[in-house]
Amino acid sequence: MSVDTESPGTDRLPPARITYGRQTWREVAFLLANLPYALVGFVYTVVTVLLGVGLSVTVIGLPLLAFGLSGARGLGRAERARARALLGVRVDEPSRLPRRHGFFPWLWSSLKDPVAWRTVLYSFIRLPWGVLTFTATLVALLVLWPVLPFVARGLTNADRGMVRGLLSPSDELERRVAELESDRGVVVDTAAADLRRIERDLHDGAQARLVALAMGLGLAKEKLLEDPEAAAAMVDEAHGEVKLALQELRDLARGIHPAVLTDRGLDAALSSIAARCTVPVKVTVDLDRRPAEAIEGIAYFTVSELLQNVSKHARARSASVEVWRRDDRLLLQVSDDGCGGARLDGGTGMAGLAERLGAVDGLFVLDSPEGGPTTVTAELPWRERSAAATSSSS
Repeated sequence: MSVDTESPGTDRLPPARITYGRQTWREVAFLLANLPYALVGFVYTVVTVLLGVGLSVTVIGLPLLAFGLSGARGLGRAERARARALLGVRVDEPSRLPRRHGFFPWLWSSLKDPVAWRTVLYSFIRLPWGVLTFTATLVALLVLWPVLPFVARGLTNADRGMVRGLLSPSDELERRVAELESDRGVVVDTAAADLRRIERDLHDGAQARLVALAMGLGLAKEKLLEDPEAAAAMVDEAHGEVKLALQELRDLARGIHPAVLTDRGLDAALSSIAARCTVPVKVTVDLDRRPAEAIEGIAYFTVSELLQNVSKHARARSASVEVWRRDDRLLLQVSDDGCGGARLDGGTGMAGLAERLGAVDGLFVLDSPEGGPTTVTAELPWRERSAAATSSSS
């Protein structure tokens, strides 16, 4: 009796022949197990999914359907594992659903999950197919022994087609859509946090100072005739408050989008924030032209936050910033000779930077062993600057 040495982890199988090697017996085992697996999947689908659809007019219907669809993903995972082990079908696992904060976002994401719905369809059609394959295989085992390898191969080829067609990721677009939906949530959360920061800075800084200025000028007006010297002193103090308020507004505007970045580009803007760092920073920008405004802004604020970390946490003597372009990517690297030990979960804002870069299809790599040095490398997609922006900045 010959032995089939084909590995179960490959898609290319030897042709069926009148031999009873390992692959044939794996296929027979798969076909005989079709019926119990199909019964479990069909009963689960009927009880949870159909019940959820039927009760969708009630409060519990849609949540029950969402939970049922989440469980259907588990059924699909088990079927993919069985097909890989016994049929040698290499099927990638579909991407996980992006995390949703809140009940209703989770509910909507679960209800429109294409992977779960395809698994539901798979579970429905598997019951009659499971009965057919179980019966045919059993008959071949008892009566049609010489042609069992051909029967097993023909039936499992149909199984392979169903697994690939219904249980594998439909295409890369599905995975990319899920990633973009998750990234969109990060962008929205980041924008909301930035708006709250601007509101807080206005309320606690310039607004409070302007209110005090208005009160001081009001008192000076009242004393103008009674005590001109005191009024003059109050006006002089108010003049100082005006300067401070203007500086705070300039700092706030720089935090939104610095004028030097708009007018002169990354080289001048990064040199400006490097000059405010507590350690000497060498800035090298090697770009033959400017990237799109959004990419330029993200690069600027990424370097700005990294240099703030150098000032606050690194205990460094020097740092460097390098920016260059490679093909269709904008790369930036910020290094320091400090104490190291920075982590994405270390509370220094690294995780937030990584999320922001990921939201625009960028990369964020942190190398910071204990004792230093620390090197952060970031990549952003290169996008050409619009003609209108180019003309306005020239």
